[in-house]
Amino acid sequence: MKKRTFAVDIDGTITENGGGRIHLGALEALRHLTNMGHNVIYVTGRSSVEGFLLSVFGGTTKIAVGENGGCITFDSNDHILLGNIDECKNAFDVIKNNVDNVKEKLVFPRMTEVVLERTFDLDLARKLLSEKNISVELSDSQYAYHINSPGIDKGTGFRKIMKRLSISSDDVIAIGDSVTDIPLFKVAKTSIALGNASDQVKSKATMVVSAKAGDGVIEALDKLAPKLSEI
Repeated sequence: MKKRTFAVDIDGTITENGGGRIHLGALEALRHLTNMGHNVIYVTGRSSVEGFLLSVFGGTTKIAVGENGGCITFDSNDHILLGNIDECKNAFDVIKNNVDNVKEKLVFPRMTEVVLERTFDLDLARKLLSEKNISVELSDSQYAYHINSPGIDKGTGFRKIMKRLSISSDDVIAIGDSVTDIPLFKVAKTSIALGNASDQVKSKATMVVSAKAGDGVIEALDKLAPKLSEI
């Protein structure tokens, strides 16, 4: 059996059509892949600790890339920080003082990023930071706006996992739904955009399914089955 590594987003991907609750059918399918010897690694805009806990209780590979690539968790006290939260906080202060309706989002504590409510003009904030020569990544996961260190995204974070585990991009299958998943798609030979993804995200994927969120994950795995006879 050829071992594959599934890099899977959480919100909007293994949830129940965007409702935030884990789709149990999708989780069961991913756990089945893990039991067969494949890697199933969560790559999320949530904290890596949340992703790691989901892997523990859900029965998938006990590694998580969180904070849009800024933090990797291998165990309860084993984290790799790729981002710098101080520069993200500085960018947040600039945005908050110059753009209306900027609010931090109440989330699980972050180690490398700042998470904001989707209540303000993102393009205006990007223009402001550019004018002030403040270099950060400002992205929209559809769940929230995220401020990350320059060069940090899901792709760079997952490459660290690939290097550590000697994983080839030919063996990576990425599944996601938002713009923040596009960098992850770029490091995978096979990338799958779900039905709830935007046209921009779908255009960057090698495969598109019609069903949304958790239902879409199940549809994607069904479509992959002929190519992966072990599944």
